[in-house]
Amino acid sequence: MNQYVTGAMIKKLREARKLSQSGLAEKLCVSGKAVSKWETGRGCPDITLIEPLADALGISVIELLSGKDVTNTNRSCKPERTLFYVCPLCGNILYAMGEAVVSCCGVALPPLEAEAPDDAHLCVAEASEDELYLSFRHEMSKTHYLSFVAAIRADGCELVKLYPEGGAEARIKAGGVLRLYCYCNRHGLFRLPAKA
Repeated sequence: MNQYVTGAMIKKLREARKLSQSGLAEKLCVSGKAVSKWETGRGCPDITLIEPLADALGISVIELLSGKDVTNTNRSCKPERTLFYVCPLCGNILYAMGEAVVSCCGVALPPLEAEAPDDAHLCVAEASEDELYLSFRHEMSKTHYLSFVAAIRADGCELVKLYPEGGAEARIKAGGVLRLYCYCNRHGLFRLPAKA
Protein backbone atom coordinates (compact mmCIF):
# COMPACT_ATOMS: atom_id res chain seq x y z
CA MET A 1 0.00 0.00 0.00
CA ASN A 2 2.62 2.53 0.99
CA GLN A 3 4.42 1.97 -2.31
CA TYR A 4 2.58 4.72 -4.19
CA VAL A 5 -0.11 6.15 -1.91
CA THR A 6 0.13 6.09 1.87
CA GLY A 7 -2.84 4.99 3.93
CA ALA A 8 -1.95 7.51 6.63
CA MET A 9 -2.17 10.30 4.04
CA ILE A 10 -5.58 9.13 2.83
CA LYS A 11 -6.89 9.00 6.40
CA LYS A 12 -5.49 12.40 7.33
CA LEU A 13 -6.92 14.10 4.24
CA ARG A 14 -10.26 12.31 4.57
CA GLU A 15 -10.61 13.42 8.20
CA ALA A 16 -9.56 16.99 7.33
CA ARG A 17 -12.47 17.11 4.86
CA LYS A 18 -14.77 15.69 7.56
CA LEU A 19 -15.57 12.62 5.45
CA SER A 20 -16.33 9.24 6.96
CA GLN A 21 -14.86 6.12 5.37
CA SER A 22 -18.28 5.31 3.96
CA GLY A 23 -18.66 8.89 2.67
CA LEU A 24 -15.37 8.65 0.78
CA ALA A 25 -16.30 5.16 -0.43
CA GLU A 26 -19.61 6.47 -1.80
CA LYS A 27 -17.83 9.23 -3.76
CA LEU A 28 -15.52 6.62 -5.31
CA CYS A 29 -18.15 3.89 -5.81
CA VAL A 30 -16.23 1.42 -3.64
CA SER A 31 -17.05 -0.23 -0.32
CA GLY A 32 -16.27 1.24 3.08
CA LYS A 33 -14.16 -1.86 3.74
CA ALA A 34 -11.97 -0.95 0.74
CA VAL A 35 -11.25 2.50 2.20
CA SER A 36 -10.52 0.91 5.59
CA LYS A 37 -8.02 -1.47 3.97
CA TRP A 38 -6.29 1.42 2.18
CA GLU A 39 -5.94 3.40 5.39
CA THR A 40 -4.53 0.48 7.36
CA GLY A 41 -2.09 -0.57 4.64
CA ARG A 42 -3.79 -3.91 3.98
CA GLY A 43 -4.77 -2.92 0.46
CA CYS A 44 -4.32 -0.16 -2.06
CA PRO A 45 -6.60 1.73 -4.40
CA ASP A 46 -6.67 0.63 -8.01
CA ILE A 47 -4.67 2.93 -10.26
CA THR A 48 -7.90 3.97 -12.02
CA LEU A 49 -9.11 5.43 -8.70
CA ILE A 50 -6.10 7.67 -8.09
CA GLU A 51 -7.47 10.72 -9.91
CA PRO A 52 -10.99 10.48 -8.41
CA LEU A 53 -9.43 9.83 -4.97
CA ALA A 54 -7.24 12.95 -5.28
CA ASP A 55 -10.30 14.99 -6.33
CA ALA A 56 -12.34 13.67 -3.41
CA LEU A 57 -9.54 14.53 -0.99
CA GLY A 58 -8.99 18.01 -2.49
CA ILE A 59 -5.36 17.60 -3.59
CA SER A 60 -3.47 17.02 -6.82
CA VAL A 61 -2.54 13.55 -8.02
CA ILE A 62 1.15 14.46 -7.65
CA GLU A 63 0.65 15.42 -4.00
CA LEU A 64 -1.29 12.22 -3.34
CA LEU A 65 1.39 10.07 -4.98
CA SER A 66 4.21 11.89 -3.20
CA GLY A 67 2.80 10.79 0.15
CA LYS A 68 3.60 14.22 1.57
CA ASP A 69 1.21 16.77 2.93
CA VAL A 70 2.68 19.86 1.31
CA THR A 71 1.43 23.18 2.58
CA ASN A 72 3.18 26.29 1.40
CA THR A 73 3.68 28.29 4.59
CA ASN A 74 5.32 31.12 2.65
CA ARG A 75 2.04 33.00 2.16
CA SER A 76 3.81 36.35 2.27
CA CYS A 77 6.33 35.20 -0.39
CA LYS A 78 9.48 35.87 1.59
CA PRO A 79 12.36 35.77 -0.90
CA GLU A 80 14.64 33.89 1.50
CA ARG A 81 12.29 30.91 1.18
CA THR A 82 12.77 30.61 -2.60
CA LEU A 83 13.50 27.02 -3.62
CA PHE A 84 15.14 25.79 -6.83
CA TYR A 85 14.55 22.50 -8.65
CA VAL A 86 16.56 21.09 -11.58
CA CYS A 87 15.36 18.15 -13.67
CA PRO A 88 18.16 15.56 -14.01
CA LEU A 89 16.72 14.36 -17.33
CA CYS A 90 16.10 17.52 -19.35
CA GLY A 91 17.86 20.21 -17.28
CA ASN A 92 14.68 22.24 -16.81
CA ILE A 93 15.08 24.86 -14.06
CA LEU A 94 12.13 25.64 -11.82
CA TYR A 95 11.77 27.80 -8.76
CA ALA A 96 9.04 28.25 -6.18
CA MET A 97 8.44 30.90 -3.55
CA GLY A 98 7.87 28.20 -0.93
CA GLU A 99 7.33 24.51 -0.40
CA ALA A 100 5.75 22.66 -3.33
CA VAL A 101 5.51 19.29 -5.01
CA VAL A 102 7.39 19.70 -8.28
CA SER A 103 7.93 17.16 -11.02
CA CYS A 104 9.40 17.18 -14.51
CA CYS A 105 9.75 14.38 -17.07
CA GLY A 106 7.77 12.14 -14.70
CA VAL A 107 10.31 12.57 -11.89
CA ALA A 108 9.48 14.16 -8.52
CA LEU A 109 12.15 16.77 -7.89
CA PRO A 110 13.59 17.52 -4.46
CA PRO A 111 14.42 21.15 -3.68
CA LEU A 112 18.11 21.96 -4.02
CA GLU A 113 20.02 22.84 -0.86
CA ALA A 114 22.40 25.76 -1.29
CA GLU A 115 25.95 25.49 0.03
CA ALA A 116 28.59 28.11 0.66
CA PRO A 117 30.77 28.47 -2.44
CA ASP A 118 34.23 26.96 -2.60
CA ASP A 119 37.06 28.60 -4.58
CA ALA A 120 35.85 27.13 -7.88
CA HIS A 121 32.38 28.63 -7.47
CA LEU A 122 33.22 32.11 -6.23
CA CYS A 123 31.87 35.09 -8.11
CA VAL A 124 33.60 38.34 -9.06
CA ALA A 125 31.14 41.20 -9.50
CA GLU A 126 31.69 44.48 -11.30
CA ALA A 127 29.11 47.26 -11.22
CA SER A 128 28.42 49.18 -14.41
CA GLU A 129 25.57 51.70 -14.50
CA ASP A 130 22.41 49.70 -13.72
CA GLU A 131 23.93 46.22 -14.15
CA LEU A 132 26.16 43.83 -12.30
CA TYR A 133 28.60 41.85 -14.40
CA LEU A 134 29.22 38.50 -12.68
CA SER A 135 32.13 36.31 -13.69
CA PHE A 136 33.38 32.95 -12.44
CA ARG A 137 36.64 31.04 -12.78
CA HIS A 138 34.71 27.88 -13.51
CA GLU A 139 35.17 25.27 -16.18
CA MET A 140 32.49 25.43 -18.90
CA SER A 141 33.02 22.12 -20.71
CA LYS A 142 30.28 19.81 -21.99
CA THR A 143 30.52 17.69 -18.85
CA HIS A 144 31.20 20.28 -16.13
CA TYR A 145 29.64 23.75 -16.25
CA LEU A 146 27.56 26.37 -14.48
CA SER A 147 23.96 26.00 -15.57
CA PHE A 148 22.42 29.20 -14.22
CA VAL A 149 22.82 32.27 -12.05
CA ALA A 150 19.80 33.58 -10.13
CA ALA A 151 19.24 36.87 -8.32
CA ILE A 152 16.42 36.96 -5.77
CA ARG A 153 14.78 40.30 -5.14
CA ALA A 154 11.75 41.31 -3.09
CA ASP A 155 9.68 41.37 -6.30
CA GLY A 156 10.83 38.10 -7.87
CA CYS A 157 13.67 36.11 -9.37
CA GLU A 158 15.96 36.99 -12.27
CA LEU A 159 17.41 33.82 -13.75
CA VAL A 160 20.20 33.82 -16.34
CA LYS A 161 20.80 30.52 -18.16
CA LEU A 162 24.41 29.59 -18.91
CA TYR A 163 25.50 26.97 -21.43
CA PRO A 164 28.32 24.42 -21.76
CA GLU A 165 31.27 25.79 -23.73
CA GLY A 166 29.93 29.32 -23.21
CA GLY A 167 31.27 31.98 -20.92
CA ALA A 168 31.10 31.62 -17.14
CA GLU A 169 29.55 35.06 -16.85
CA ALA A 170 26.21 36.80 -16.53
CA ARG A 171 24.73 40.27 -16.38
CA ILE A 172 21.95 41.00 -13.94
CA LYS A 173 20.06 44.13 -13.00
CA ALA A 174 21.83 45.96 -10.17
CA GLY A 175 20.09 46.92 -6.97
CA GLY A 176 17.75 45.16 -4.61
CA VAL A 177 19.50 41.78 -4.78
CA LEU A 178 18.67 39.91 -1.56
CA ARG A 179 20.17 36.55 -2.51
CA LEU A 180 22.40 35.39 -5.30
CA TYR A 181 22.86 31.78 -6.45
CA CYS A 182 24.75 29.79 -9.05
CA TYR A 183 24.20 26.15 -10.02
CA CYS A 184 26.96 23.75 -11.08
CA ASN A 185 25.82 20.62 -12.92
CA ARG A 186 28.25 18.49 -10.86
CA HIS A 187 28.35 20.17 -7.46
CA GLY A 188 24.87 21.64 -7.05
CA LEU A 189 23.54 24.97 -5.83
CA PHE A 190 25.74 27.63 -4.23
CA ARG A 191 24.61 30.73 -2.38
CA LEU A 192 26.86 33.62 -3.24
CA PRO A 193 27.36 36.75 -1.14
CA ALA A 194 24.41 39.09 -1.84
CA LYS A 195 26.77 42.07 -2.13
CA ALA A 196 28.46 40.39 -5.09
